[in-house]
Amino acid sequence: MEYMGDRATLLETGRFVQRHAKNAADDIIEAVVAVDATVDTTAESETETEARHRRAAERGEAASMSMLGALLLRRGDLTGAESHLRAAAAEGDRAAANNLGVLLHQRGYADEAAGWWRVAAVAGSAPAAHALGRHHRERGDEPAAEYWLRQSAEQGHALGAYALADLLEHRSDVGAERWLRAAAEQGHREAAYRLARALAKRAAESERGPASFHDAGTRSRSLHEAPADVTGAVGGAGPALVTGTATTPTGEPGEAEQWYRQAAARGHRRAALYLGAILEQRGELKEAGRWYLSSAKEGEAKAACALGFLLRDAGDEESAAVWWLRAAQDGDGNAANALGALHAARGEQQTAERWYRAAMDAGDVNGAYNLGLLCAAQDRTPQAEQWYRRAAYAGHREAANALAVLLLQAGDANGAEPWFSKAAEAGSVDAAFNLGILYAGRDDDCAALGWYERAAAAGHTEAALQVGIAALRDGDEQAAERHLRCAAGGGSAEAAFRLATVLDARRPEPAPPALGAPREEKSECEEWYERAAEQGHRRAQVRVGMLAAARGDTADAARWYREAAEAGSRNGAFNLGLLLAREGSEREAALWWTRAAHAGHGRAALRLALLAARRGELAEGRRWCARAVELGPAEVAERAARLSEALHQELTA
Repeated sequence: MEYMGDRATLLETGRFVQRHAKNAADDIIEAVVAVDATVDTTAESETETEARHRRAAERGEAASMSMLGALLLRRGDLTGAESHLRAAAAEGDRAAANNLGVLLHQRGYADEAAGWWRVAAVAGSAPAAHALGRHHRERGDEPAAEYWLRQSAEQGHALGAYALADLLEHRSDVGAERWLRAAAEQGHREAAYRLARALAKRAAESERGPASFHDAGTRSRSLHEAPADVTGAVGGAGPALVTGTATTPTGEPGEAEQWYRQAAARGHRRAALYLGAILEQRGELKEAGRWYLSSAKEGEAKAACALGFLLRDAGDEESAAVWWLRAAQDGDGNAANALGALHAARGEQQTAERWYRAAMDAGDVNGAYNLGLLCAAQDRTPQAEQWYRRAAYAGHREAANALAVLLLQAGDANGAEPWFSKAAEAGSVDAAFNLGILYAGRDDDCAALGWYERAAAAGHTEAALQVGIAALRDGDEQAAERHLRCAAGGGSAEAAFRLATVLDARRPEPAPPALGAPREEKSECEEWYERAAEQGHRRAQVRVGMLAAARGDTADAARWYREAAEAGSRNGAFNLGLLLAREGSEREAALWWTRAAHAGHGRAALRLALLAARRGELAEGRRWCARAVELGPAEVAERAARLSEALHQELTA
């Protein structure tokens, strides 16, 4: 799954970031515990608190000087705070020493600040040790940085633990995860997010191993690019070349989700994005939408894009377009592609092209691929080739496949082959299948089968059919059945028909139906025949009709024969004619036999000859006899010749 980078978005790594005093107070200024526990200050206003400490500071109380300095520092009054902090620090107050370091750092006196942080850190101040560690890291002194950050982290300081983890991770030290976890357990949201990312990455690698290639066109469902329309396939004999693309979602299971949830609950927008993606994959769309919305409202463009896809899938295309627009305007190429696809589906080609170009300008190579698809759909072949080539050179495997298809259509098989190979080696299942077709066209059956097998192993339906056909040809019925089942299960009517014929050949010859016997259940082979027939496979329709007729179900048989005949099957027309003739509808039967005979069915021509002979139409009968002799098979031709001779004798008698 591809997301944006894993680096911290809220704390800059590797350098100390100067902040406004109020923000610094939240992260660095050390709180001072009041020594006067007898004074109830729960209802005190800030002004009253300051006045009380100011009076005590004037009496020389170090704790109050420290507290007053901290209050002024938080407010941003550096001048007012400095004298009080210096005085308290001189008295040995470690919080004052730390906060004086903060003040001096804000004024640009980094070395003097580090000196006071050292004083406080030696005295046991975890915030000072954290600040000193970051100071040393900024100056490139990693051993000193690690020492002080470790001091801070081991005292339970969340910021120190996070900064130590960042330093160790920079060095690829396996100990980084321990300190990320320590910081996350104390509520540090960035640590929780980065811990989740590390856990998710490790889980994904253990499941599928490190990826061996990168393809810009393959992403997770929730963060994917706009689905691209498929260009027209190449027709002709044999399987057709395809340019489709498939996306495979990847999971991020287990503990990672818990840490994403913790970080997201604390307002981490990127964690909310990842959490939404996990929930969407699991089918918990309502909660996923809530997290996407939370992240999108905080300005996360990818979350806005993903929310758009959720809304689109729920049927709210208009709301989806609003979020895609917001994401696209923030530079998200995915969302720009989605808008392009939306406008293309509405026939607004110019607007679609504008958004695809915006996606490309945003660095999303799918924009170039989709521009190619758009141009190809408009028969702008040179422009389509240009965009496909641009995306293919950028590593888009499906663009490489589409470019190869265009070149092959133009008759440049030699130019197409290397692009098919690049796409196939990068993992394009369609390209592997197309290479199989290419080699089959060159009569290199061995190479063709190798690519078909590769595509079939990745779930390509038509490739599995081709492998099954090859196994049948080689007599390996077991392998053939396995591959045909895969292809048939994937929706291939031809595979379903061929699988049914394999199963049919194993069936014992059925006994004729006994009078009054219960009707037999449909066999598995008949179910596969029916599946193929329902998809319009004419030979399967004829076979289903024959099986129904054998069961005595003439109505069902007639229905299937008629469907096949109307689709152009000469066997369907002939069998329908037989069924109608048995039921006394000889005139309609003759119409179907005529259609079959004109389509080259010899038995239908012989039947028409017999009908004409019975009606006394001897010349018509001889004409159909001649057609039957011409069409065959041998048995039919022999019978037609004898009948023709008899009709001739009768005509000349």
